[in-house]
Amino acid sequence: MSTRPRRPAAPAPSSSPQRRYRRPRKDPVRLVAHQALRAVQERDAYANLVLPPLLAKARRAGELDARDAALATELVYGALRHQGTYRAVLAACVDRPLDRVDPPVLDVLVLGAHQLLGTRIPSHAAVSTAVELARSVLGDGRAKFVNAVLRKVARRSREEWLAEVAPDWDGDPEGHLSVVHSHPRWVVSALWDALGGDRADIEALLAADNQRPEVTLAARPGRATAADLLREAGAGRGGEGVQEGEGGGGDDEGENGENGREGENGGGELAAGRWSPWAVRLAHGDPAAVAAVRDGRAGVQDEGSQLTALALAAAPLDGGPDAHWLDLCAGPGGKAALLAGLAAERGARLLAAEKQPHRARLVARALAGTPGPYQVIAADGTRPPWRPGAFDRVLADVPCTGLGALRRRPEARWRRRPEDLAQLGPLQRALLRRALEAVRPGGAVAYVTCSPHLAETRAVVDDVLRRPGAGPVAQRLDARPLLPGVPALGDGPDVQLWPHLHGTDAMHLTLLRRIR
Repeated sequence: MSTRPRRPAAPAPSSSPQRRYRRPRKDPVRLVAHQALRAVQERDAYANLVLPPLLAKARRAGELDARDAALATELVYGALRHQGTYRAVLAACVDRPLDRVDPPVLDVLVLGAHQLLGTRIPSHAAVSTAVELARSVLGDGRAKFVNAVLRKVARRSREEWLAEVAPDWDGDPEGHLSVVHSHPRWVVSALWDALGGDRADIEALLAADNQRPEVTLAARPGRATAADLLREAGAGRGGEGVQEGEGGGGDDEGENGENGREGENGGGELAAGRWSPWAVRLAHGDPAAVAAVRDGRAGVQDEGSQLTALALAAAPLDGGPDAHWLDLCAGPGGKAALLAGLAAERGARLLAAEKQPHRARLVARALAGTPGPYQVIAADGTRPPWRPGAFDRVLADVPCTGLGALRRRPEARWRRRPEDLAQLGPLQRALLRRALEAVRPGGAVAYVTCSPHLAETRAVVDDVLRRPGAGPVAQRLDARPLLPGVPALGDGPDVQLWPHLHGTDAMHLTLLRRIR
């Protein structure tokens, strides 16, 4: 017998050979979108501030072109605007409460749900790109979870899901609107109270909040007119690109709005504004590509914001001079720039006060080049350095919840809480009192908020004007005639603008005259 060792038997061929590991495919569009969402959720950042640098970095690296950047922008803002709806759908597809899902995973799921229910991306592509994103940023284990959940989401259309997850209108109208239109319930209730009207009115408003707003520019008096901007745009395009006619409002000047259009840019077409004689609408593109914006002769400013400043400038005074104007809370400077130019045309002088020094510098930059005298100071409007009765016109554009600018700051609807009203109320009342003290008898005060919430508008004014044991310090003026051509201004005397009616942010204006 041989003692030679026997060779081991060759393994039998496997009927299912092991797959080689495949690295996740890098998708710069979804990676940028996820990074932006994480910054918004983790750091309370604003999408309009964090997204442009991420896009620019990816563009410099050659990872994105303009079309990719536009898609990334749509994914970010669409996910933020509609996340209330998407979370209701996801809650029906996940076997545990959503607050027990890791936030980075939930962001991937919301992005995937937006692709499935809010875009025309094919379902198979929406699921596969979300799974690849999950593999890239979360790992293969959690990618399997993402895949399973989004396949459930893909089985139904948006309308079919809403029919299942939204409360019935008859039993819970506010809950129904909250899910269908992706607004927190308390915001729906507050907007409905301020708007009044029926179901069609509130649904139109909520739907308008979910639409991408146009960019609106404001020519700065003494430096440019709206006609100048339109003429320059026409000359730059051989007469093309200048449009007359109707259109929506535009971006706020910065305190509540997106500084520029969502997404990547290039040139754009200019059209006349609807209501403000200083307004020009940018149909698409980057405001910085407009020569007048680059050199400071115009700035980004919602048309509703322009109208509130113009109303103050046009308000009738009861005798006396018209030489000294005050912007009590001037940052970042859009309304101040408009008022400074108008004041200079009349030989008046604007004092622009802003509590935060860095915002005061923004005001100074916005006013640079204004013909005529003006001054910018860093000062707390509740502790003013000026003497009482020193001004003929005063603008009190007070800090507020920003519920009127949800089109531009979609994350604000999820970040604000009802308790914010209690914190802001005393400040709003204090600033209005100081504004009324700062104006002379017969002078005008404009109380302005970028919020239609009744607790920030009529309630504040009513409380300040109500002085127990004393006569009223001021009287309301009818602001409606000072917004010529603007329809649907209600019964007055205050003015409330609306996105769905006027194409502007939901700006509130109360005009007051100090009683002699």
